[in-house]
Amino acid sequence: MSQAAAISEEHDEELAEQEATKWEFDEGFQRKTLALFMRDTQFANRTKDLIDPGYFANEAHGQLVGLIKGHLHVHKSVPDLRILTQILKDEKAKKRIRDDAMTEIKQAIKDVMKTDLSNSSYVAEKVSDFAKFQAMEQAILKSVELLQRGDFAGIEKIQKAALAVGLQVDEGDYHYFKEIDNRTQVREDWKAGKIVKRGISTGYAEIDAYLYHNGWGRRELSLMMGAAKAGKSLSLGEFTKNASLLGYHTAYLSLEVSKDIIADRLDANISDTAMRLLKDDPQTVRARIKAAEAKAGHFILKDYATGTLKPSAINRLLERWRSEGIILDLLAVDYADIMAAEYRSDNQIDNLRSIYIDIRAIAHDHDLALISATQTNRAGAAAHTAKMTDVAEDFNKIRTADVVIAINASEAEKKSGEARLTWVASRNTEDNFSLLIRQDREKLKFLTKVMGRV
Repeated sequence: MSQAAAISEEHDEELAEQEATKWEFDEGFQRKTLALFMRDTQFANRTKDLIDPGYFANEAHGQLVGLIKGHLHVHKSVPDLRILTQILKDEKAKKRIRDDAMTEIKQAIKDVMKTDLSNSSYVAEKVSDFAKFQAMEQAILKSVELLQRGDFAGIEKIQKAALAVGLQVDEGDYHYFKEIDNRTQVREDWKAGKIVKRGISTGYAEIDAYLYHNGWGRRELSLMMGAAKAGKSLSLGEFTKNASLLGYHTAYLSLEVSKDIIADRLDANISDTAMRLLKDDPQTVRARIKAAEAKAGHFILKDYATGTLKPSAINRLLERWRSEGIILDLLAVDYADIMAAEYRSDNQIDNLRSIYIDIRAIAHDHDLALISATQTNRAGAAAHTAKMTDVAEDFNKIRTADVVIAINASEAEKKSGEARLTWVASRNTEDNFSLLIRQDREKLKFLTKVMGRV
């Protein structure tokens, strides 16, 4: 074989390989890509500049991608189903979507909701490869025209741009003045009731109203602070359970109480049964739990020996759940003070600082709300109302957390089944005020009613 023929054959093989790369995304893979782009904010932010509506053979899939990209550009997150439904209504009212196309889009959404979200990293890499191929192909075609004009600088520029195509490692630069229109649109949508803030509801509107995100903030660390036996674990279980019952995906990691005991506590709470009476009528308890499950999101319990759970283990756990299609909205860690630092030192304050910084980073990286608890010191335990300076061991916990709510109760309040939730520190809202709450400890209910501000 001549050298020219060998080169030609090699070239043909390269073209065949490129063509295969271009068309290897079958309908199933495209559906998988759409499912991740539509439901996984982390995936969407990594691939938003790579995925184009024109890449999808199904027109309805392409339209959904276009709508989600528009929402992502303004709101920095993918829309949930309620918001997506509102977006579709608005688009239809503006005659941007035909009636026949709407039927196809609704069917596409149903299909996507049944598609698992595993292997997101692999899908992202394949999308990146495809986008690079597309960009390079267009750059080569454009380079021929520029070459004929002798525009070598132009060739270098477009080829550098094509080679730079790839996955986002972060959400990109935020240009403050240029983003004012997007911020205004978010506020207008909020004012019109078209969107809700991305916070994870506590289950109580009266509490949500005092939290900046109208609930626990995603990418933030919120702390419940209290003396021993004040109800910190009970509060974490209450708020995690409430979020699950509202349809959010949640998990509760315990370093103090076994998952079996936590499950019993939750059974008592949800079934409205005293914990000591759970065995009296098991079938009624079961029926009430099954009824609650109907609209609930995933609720996962795990327990660990005190002082063994490291932040890296939480990261691995979240990635495993993500690969199984479970993207958490809320994670409760009971509690951060008794976790293990990633790199343990002889200085307990250094260890605590490391733990708190690392778990707040987990909340940011996984776009979830993370709630935990911390102890008050002796002065705080004895005080009528604990202050931020009453946190045990290290004040850096207060600095790191975004919201710190203390659980306070006098002896008289305890006897009346009452307690006070005191905002001792808040990064974005007012603090130094309390909400009086009613409790039912017999049925393991941390909170049954918010009585009002005191």
